[in-house]
Amino acid sequence: MTAGPANDSVVCDACPIRCVIKPGRTGSCDRYGNVDGVLARLDPLLVLERTQEQGGALVPFASREGDWDGELLPSADIVVTGAGSGTTYPDYKPAPFIVSSTIAGVDMVTVVTEAIFSYCGVEVKIDTDRHVGAERQLVRADGEAVGHVTTGQYGSQMLALGGVNHLTGGSKREGLVTMKTLLALCGGDPVELSVDDGAELLLQAGTPPVINGVVEERMRVGCGSATIGMFAQQWYEHVDEVVVVDDHITGVLSEHQAGRFLDIPATGIKVKGRRSTPGRYFNVANPGTGWGGTDIEDPLAILDGFDPKVARPGLTVLMIGTTGEHHAYFVLDDDLRPVAAPLPDDLRTSVERIAENCEPAMTSVLFMAGAGGSLRAGATVNPVALTRSVGRTLTRVTCGGAPVYVWPGGGITFMVDVTLVPPGAFGYVPTPALVAPLEFTMSLSDYAALGGHMDSIVPMGDVLTRPDVRRS
Repeated sequence: MTAGPANDSVVCDACPIRCVIKPGRTGSCDRYGNVDGVLARLDPLLVLERTQEQGGALVPFASREGDWDGELLPSADIVVTGAGSGTTYPDYKPAPFIVSSTIAGVDMVTVVTEAIFSYCGVEVKIDTDRHVGAERQLVRADGEAVGHVTTGQYGSQMLALGGVNHLTGGSKREGLVTMKTLLALCGGDPVELSVDDGAELLLQAGTPPVINGVVEERMRVGCGSATIGMFAQQWYEHVDEVVVVDDHITGVLSEHQAGRFLDIPATGIKVKGRRSTPGRYFNVANPGTGWGGTDIEDPLAILDGFDPKVARPGLTVLMIGTTGEHHAYFVLDDDLRPVAAPLPDDLRTSVERIAENCEPAMTSVLFMAGAGGSLRAGATVNPVALTRSVGRTLTRVTCGGAPVYVWPGGGITFMVDVTLVPPGAFGYVPTPALVAPLEFTMSLSDYAALGGHMDSIVPMGDVLTRPDVRRS
């Protein structure tokens, strides 16, 4: 912090903006303020406690038994998080907190900071078979491009949002909208998005997605082929043919390997699309929001009739989607045309079981960032030593106390489930960039070996007695 130009103002050096803050006011990020002429981090430092009776869950420190009395540290693991700690910017200085503690008889050190990330984004997993947009289509918030549709996964549509190109590579408005979108998603708030030539989305981490105004209830039990494999035995002797409609792999019971094992006779059914292997068809329809994630509303549209040399009047056919949401039952008439009929009771159980085996639809948000650059200087005078220590798993990385996945290869690129990070832990600076808590934990000997700031280490007890520690 350097002195302000006049009137007891202070200049904040916590990010490149260098806000001039008047007494009683905050900077543009609302994280730092002028308190009696002194620059102060306004949010308290968050300390968590890892419990034993709750399966190792992290809870606010001392929230269950009142405030810590300072006499003896609780037996559970105490975690000082980066939330509320402040940053190392301009990064030549040690991290705000370098805390020593003893865990299972081993002297440990945790380097605690709030990291400023321009290279960051979120990966969004939307549990649904419904088509939200073609791969590579732009995803927009408030009209600005903030990401794109990426490779779909089993029962889920995927979005890649943010990244340095949207934060800093486009217009100023694009960067600010991207930053606000990422901050809202990471903070657990709902966000409205639209996909070019695709769906309107309302997404919030940990809640069902809303697609074109409809709340999703479940993700598919499996592709059409997998559904045949799972439920063939339950259809056996109750129906002659089953077609599981799916955008990816539509399954046909009588041709499928599962049907062969059960000696289900051929029905002469003809299915449009590209036959892959017996009982498995690709491209039966275009992607959409109808049956099985296709664009069809009438399941008979994917059929191309029945072979009169094989089929017979009275042959029964169950057509069903991969979530059980759509299903229909047909009986062939004398001209071998499918005629809709009531679903028999002995098939109703299997239809309900498909729905039962579908997991609830959920929106998952994973914050992804590269913890490289100069922030590592807050841990060690030789930054690459920290990177190598993380790569060798000598140093554990957490985000607000939450476990992360660290990508292999160079750098410290990590992902974290935002629902595991304490509420309010993410922030921003209007450069634009996101701010996230980050902790590096290692043994005291390893910290010394990588050139750590040994003179800046403080005992855990000293941290817990600070007035700005948030315990509940």
